[in-house]
Amino acid sequence: MLDLFPGLRSLRAFDAAARHVSFTTAAAEMNVTPAAISHQIRELEDQIGATLFTRTSRSMALTREGDILLAASAEAIGSLSTALQRIH
Repeated sequence: MLDLFPGLRSLRAFDAAARHVSFTTAAAEMNVTPAAISHQIRELEDQIGATLFTRTSRSMALTREGDILLAASAEAIGSLSTALQRIH
């Protein structure tokens, strides 16, 4: 188990970037800068010790580890969203 569970902000940034396969589009969705998304992703990658995206100058793609985390983060964020809607 990880010594420090990733923060929700990093997971949300990852989820948006992975769904859009774009830091720019994820940034627009979250009302932050692409640099902020990049920083959150790098922090998450450093924390879990895995590369989540392959990056080139013109494109990016999810790695196998990124695919695994996307499935889990989408489910977790969806469950949290549902619970919060039920509360309000």
